[in-house]
Amino acid sequence: MTIPLLNRADHVIGVVQLINARDEEGNVVAFDQDVESIIGALASQAAVALENQLLVRQLRTLMDSFIELIAGAIDEKSAYTGGHCQRVPELTKMIARAACDSNDPRFADFDLTEEQWYELHLAGWLHDCGKVTTPEYVVDKAVKLETISNRIHEVRNRFEIMIREAEIDYLKKAMDAPEAERETLKQEFEAKKAQLTEDFEFIAETNVGGEFLDDDAIERIKTIGEMTWTRHLDRSIGLSWEEGRRLEDSPPAPTPSVEKLLEDRSDHVTDEYNYGEIYNLSIRRGTLTEEERLKINDHISVTIDMLESLPFPKNLKKVPEYAGGHHEKMDGTGYPCGLTKEDMSLPARMMAIADIFEALTASDRPYKKAKKLSESLKIMSFMNKDQHIDPDLFELFLTNNVWQEYAETFLDPEQIDDVDISQYMPAAGNAD
Repeated sequence: MTIPLLNRADHVIGVVQLINARDEEGNVVAFDQDVESIIGALASQAAVALENQLLVRQLRTLMDSFIELIAGAIDEKSAYTGGHCQRVPELTKMIARAACDSNDPRFADFDLTEEQWYELHLAGWLHDCGKVTTPEYVVDKAVKLETISNRIHEVRNRFEIMIREAEIDYLKKAMDAPEAERETLKQEFEAKKAQLTEDFEFIAETNVGGEFLDDDAIERIKTIGEMTWTRHLDRSIGLSWEEGRRLEDSPPAPTPSVEKLLEDRSDHVTDEYNYGEIYNLSIRRGTLTEEERLKINDHISVTIDMLESLPFPKNLKKVPEYAGGHHEKMDGTGYPCGLTKEDMSLPARMMAIADIFEALTASDRPYKKAKKLSESLKIMSFMNKDQHIDPDLFELFLTNNVWQEYAETFLDPEQIDDVDISQYMPAAGNAD
């Protein structure tokens, strides 16, 4: 006897099959009506149970696909963060697995059920979902003058114009000058050209943001910015509506107009950013202005808001807390909430370490060169000494070779160098 299992849409999702009904003497007989009724009722119950199980499985598959869709969207928006969204959850789970397997008394009470592993998995994949709101040119800003494009090309053209202006001035003077003075005029032009070339090379090197910028360098930027060139074309035409609106309070002077080589104009300032050329070139470390750094930091607040707005079931309630704490520091100086170690769960602290180590070793960032394994661990040891990361977890990260497992899976071979973990251990760091 075979009875179909039907779901609520009357689609067959399985069957119940019984064979060889027997009488009291053990002979195979036909199924009687009473048995058919009972099996039919059981089949209905089995169909409901099976459909519920399939629905739960489908919902989980949908959830997994959704979070991968979010990471994929970030990947499409910026190729430099998509890999990060995929690697951080893997490293977080490596650290969690090491804690579960550890005999260290500090992790004796730490263990994860299958549901808790899934909760951690979701949090890892979603930990940077707020970056969908962060402009890609801010996330990927590789040089100081970069917006949608690198504005160093505009500055270079101004230097080129100044060299041409100096050359034209020299040639005009040389035409009317006595033969004896022409060589002097030529030498003056060559000296000015050499100085302009040197000044541009300084600005171009400063734009890269590789070295810390001191007060003398900032003063030189301002001095170079005071030099002038002549603009002959109207810079108020061919603009977007937003650009034109910003010019309303300070319209450009009629042409020809003598303008400074570098400027912080009022139309460089928007509601969120300051694109001033001197302002950006004067960034002391890295390539981000304070406004851009705040915008990037804001992605974690957006992440928390997005995740807290989702109706997670009870077994996934900790996803926002796990995902939202990866920029907090153990001493309370992190963001967005200034949490301390005691305020954070162990998985949230694990994700903080994973986020940092992945970022240090990543080889797909436009704004930095990939660091070797020893460099990355050294930087993390300093962060541990400054109470930015959990010292117990960092020690676990080192002694259980989580760093090595991750490196062999995700790092380029040339990044993997010789490592002596004893010099990075928390105890050694504290002794220093």
